[in-house]
Amino acid sequence: MDTEKELRSRIMRSVKREHTAPEIVVRKQLHAMGFRFRLHRRDLPGSPDIVLPKFKTVIFVNGCFWHRHPGCRLASMPKTRHEFWSAKFAANIKRDAESSEKLRLMGWRVLTYWQCELRDLDSLHERIKGDFNL
Repeated sequence: MDTEKELRSRIMRSVKREHTAPEIVVRKQLHAMGFRFRLHRRDLPGSPDIVLPKFKTVIFVNGCFWHRHPGCRLASMPKTRHEFWSAKFAANIKRDAESSEKLRLMGWRVLTYWQCELRDLDSLHERIKGDFNL
């Protein structure tokens, strides 16, 4: 039987980085609206989840927990190992900000869609329309 540490490690390894459920929701909506895009361009800072070259726009689809969505109930702090998690979350926030700034300096428009915002597809549709002035 796994020790608690081994179990936690196995769970953390199983957390997907790409093709997550929230990302797929956004991709399906964009595609249905006629947008064509590229995925996870490693040549761009932060490897954006969705890249729309025609609009010089990148989209990050962030999980509220991992990327610390301000004011969101999903961005809870684990009860154990507070120092570890605080440092990890701070590093994630710093890396996100640095990637976004580098992309802006390269002339890209950076959009962030949060996991908790994707539950209402009508709202997502309207947000995309607004973001692209449709």
